[in-house]
Amino acid sequence: MNRIKNFVYRNRHNIAVFVLLNLACAACIALVGARVVYTDSSRHTGLIWNLFLAWIPFILAYFAHALSRKRVWVYLAIPFIAMLWLLFFPNAPYMLTDLQDLARGTGHEAPLWYDVIIVVWCSWTGTLLGVISLYLMQDIISRTFNRWLGWVFVLVISGLSSFGIYLGRFVRLNSWDILQNPTETAIEILGVVIDPSRRLAVFSVAYTFFFLFIFLLLYSFSHMLQEQTTRAGGISEQAAPAQPAISLR
Repeated sequence: MNRIKNFVYRNRHNIAVFVLLNLACAACIALVGARVVYTDSSRHTGLIWNLFLAWIPFILAYFAHALSRKRVWVYLAIPFIAMLWLLFFPNAPYMLTDLQDLARGTGHEAPLWYDVIIVVWCSWTGTLLGVISLYLMQDIISRTFNRWLGWVFVLVISGLSSFGIYLGRFVRLNSWDILQNPTETAIEILGVVIDPSRRLAVFSVAYTFFFLFIFLLLYSFSHMLQEQTTRAGGISEQAAPAQPAISLR
């Protein structure tokens, strides 16, 4: 029992993040379900599927991070997991583009404010799943190689994911297409790369910097809390009376 308590205490923040993400998804499902019952419309039900897809890179990154504690797995299993993770990762930040669905209006189905809550909550949850999974993969790179390579990894993945979001939103390709029809999908992607449009360039650059901003903000905030905790611990140690090295009893 004490082992369980110690484990929970040591990992309380990780557990809290996992629980809160699950609660957020449950809230999103409940909001969409209530809308379906109230309006007899299936609008926004696709957000639930998008949330499911956003969980895939999170789970893969968590699994890879757990395996990375043993260095042998870094070279044996993690490269394969990383490829799958990269394939599904754009599904998480992709949910930011779901905000444009609000531009279509709600008609007389449901109040606009209710749809805003649904779309924003789902989009933010999906984005958080992506940010956390990227942080876990960055940590693997940083510990295995060095810190600077970890940040290069973040920059490259942010750019690739923006391109993947463009393919999903405008070309209507998804991660399953690469698995089911790899040749046709590769040819279609190559056509987009060879003859890029202005919209592709602007979209990719804008979303890359936007996602990087979100990642850096959350990264800095988490480390700010760590610094405050460390500083508070140092002050407590200084304030505590010094203990004699040898007892004189």
